[in-house]
Amino acid sequence: MDEPVSNAVVDAARGWLGTPYVHQSSVKGCGADCLGLIRGVWRETYGAEPEVPPAYTADWADCGGSEVLLGAAMRHLVPLQPDAALAPGQVLLFRMRQGAIAKHLGILSQDRAEPRFLHAYTYHGVIESPLTTPWRSRIVARFSFP
Repeated sequence: MDEPVSNAVVDAARGWLGTPYVHQSSVKGCGADCLGLIRGVWRETYGAEPEVPPAYTADWADCGGSEVLLGAAMRHLVPLQPDAALAPGQVLLFRMRQGAIAKHLGILSQDRAEPRFLHAYTYHGVIESPLTTPWRSRIVARFSFP
């Protein structure tokens, strides 16, 4: 495996490793979901959050409705072109099922031969996972922090 990459966003996100999964939470070491991880990294890196997220369900299979998470990412993060190179610290937005709204987030932690990302995952908490082909196929947008 490649040497771990270090940058402010990745380092902050790695500090959350092992935090238990708790829906709608964003407290390092106590509980976080995928959005909570992004919110926590934002606070550690940039200060106060730009907005308070509305209540949301944990169901990745939500169909219909509006792309609330995508809209918030477009307001507060910097959208990347689909052909932009992968780079550590990028925020990845996933659509877990065709026809469902995009509802999972992660932070790219390694972009070399074995890409990896950090995310909060039900029953596992905040973990670092390989960015395998099935995960890559679910990416709908990528962003950088401002």
